[in-house]
Amino acid sequence: MNTSLFNVQGKIALVTGSTHGLGMAMARGLGLAGATIIVNGNSSQEKIDIAVSAYKNEGIKAFGYKFNVSKEQEVKVAITKIETEVGSIDILINNAGIIKRTPLLEMEVADFREVIDIDLVSPFIVSKHVVKGMVSRKQGKVINICSMMSELGRNSVGAYAAAKGGLKMLTQNMATEWAKHNIQVNGIGPGYFATEQTAPIRVDGHPFNEFIISRTPAGRWGDPEDLAGAAVFLASKASDFVNGQIIYVDGGILATIGKPSNEE
Repeated sequence: MNTSLFNVQGKIALVTGSTHGLGMAMARGLGLAGATIIVNGNSSQEKIDIAVSAYKNEGIKAFGYKFNVSKEQEVKVAITKIETEVGSIDILINNAGIIKRTPLLEMEVADFREVIDIDLVSPFIVSKHVVKGMVSRKQGKVINICSMMSELGRNSVGAYAAAKGGLKMLTQNMATEWAKHNIQVNGIGPGYFATEQTAPIRVDGHPFNEFIISRTPAGRWGDPEDLAGAAVFLASKASDFVNGQIIYVDGGILATIGKPSNEE
């Protein structure tokens, strides 16, 4: 096999929300494959600096930039600064997002709008300002982090599902408009992963832990590292004729309606 197809050596990748969790796992995968990583966060400069140090300790070239992905002026200034100080962005992963677990009848409109703004509008804002450079260079890769909620509903996450469903369609429309510029826009839809956030519900005996393990054909939670391969594929030449697709990395959940409780 021609492994050079998956080579991202020398590419510059901006990964929003890459100070921890799944964003960090995907950025790490790209970094270990040779890309320079632009670390983004908005909580604190200290958290960004800690993440940058963690990348560098693994031999990954990384730079940190603090900006709010939902504020267009901040994004515009940051992208200009990144491309001046580090170089042109070849790969963009729109990963930053939030979730508010509130039943729709109890949810405040302001909270609903905040989820839509960060999870759906922000990928549009960041892409708009990054892709302008990609258009002029006639190449680029954009990866939007969707969700199984791009396809399915679930109690208490209506705003998140609405945003992620919209992000799936935004991905397809971005691909439609930008393919002529040799820009590929695809999405990754993670399943249920073992992260710090899910640790409290992954203990033996917890109903949700049992539900996920039984509902997932692979019989386990995903490891964040399981996302690295999909990220490298969609960021490399190997995906040059893949456009407008969502790759679900979910252990097979979306492929099945599940199994009866008495089935082995």
